[in-house]
Amino acid sequence: MTQEEKLKIEERIIDVLKTVYDPEIPVNIYDLGLIYKVDLQEDGTLDLDMTFTAPACPAADFILEDVRTKVESIEGVTASNIELVFEPAWDQSMMSYEARVELGFE
Repeated sequence: MTQEEKLKIEERIIDVLKTVYDPEIPVNIYDLGLIYKVDLQEDGTLDLDMTFTAPACPAADFILEDVRTKVESIEGVTASNIELVFEPAWDQSMMSYEARVELGFE
């Protein structure tokens, strides 16, 4: 896989992540700042680090399965290693400007 192909697949991964929502928040997980790492390996394995707005998120299983299903459906992604991390702890400053506006913080 060339560097250009890798970048295009990673762009598609980000586009797909923008379709994943916490059912309680009207902003996608990417713009919320919940995705810490998107790293596609040469063999098509995706290493993805993500977090939640709170460690006891009631929708955690639903969100993780939605992420896994969607990223593994992308051509060029052969497998995914999704790690749930809580360091650094998520805070509102990690949201995109658009997310802060949508949620009334701007």
